[in-house]
Amino acid sequence: MRYFVRVAGLACLVCCAAGAAVAQTRAAPAASSKVPAASEAPGAPGVPFSGRVYRCGNQYTNDVADAQARGCKLLEGAHVTVVQGTRGASGALRPPPSTVGAAGSAGSALKVDGADQRARDADARAILEAELRKAQATQAELLQEYNNGEPEKLGPETRNHQKYLDRVARLKASIARNEADIEGLRRELSRLTASK
Repeated sequence: MRYFVRVAGLACLVCCAAGAAVAQTRAAPAASSKVPAASEAPGAPGVPFSGRVYRCGNQYTNDVADAQARGCKLLEGAHVTVVQGTRGASGALRPPPSTVGAAGSAGSALKVDGADQRARDADARAILEAELRKAQATQAELLQEYNNGEPEKLGPETRNHQKYLDRVARLKASIARNEADIEGLRRELSRLTASK
């Protein structure tokens, strides 16, 4: 069975098999104003869960052995609400979105024809080369304006030397940032060439 569980404001999808629960975090929906009656059966939708819940990174479990083996932390004083998951058209519970790609059947749909992949690679190379040319042109303009650390003073900078120093520092930072961008683009282009 799968349940949605709310743990301290986080909504989780819990998959229960043989008494163990493994959960995956999901975005929490807006909190419901309905407070469940204490007489409702435990595990029913909207009923607070009173067992121990352990957090393992972004996953939640109530299986003590699994939690100890993975070094999970016990959530103390956390209010946990179990909400039964939705059922698909066939009546079976739908798998969480993160397991769809791992199922294998969806993996075959992700394969691309060789000609399509070559076309995508050519498009990516063209885009990267255009970005590289643009970044190199910007770098040339910045270096020309920087003038080896002594750019020409602009109007108000003649009277206020601090403004001049601030502009020189901004130019230097822009040159360093742009150089890093150029190196990143060159790395990406080399990866495209290496993957052929």
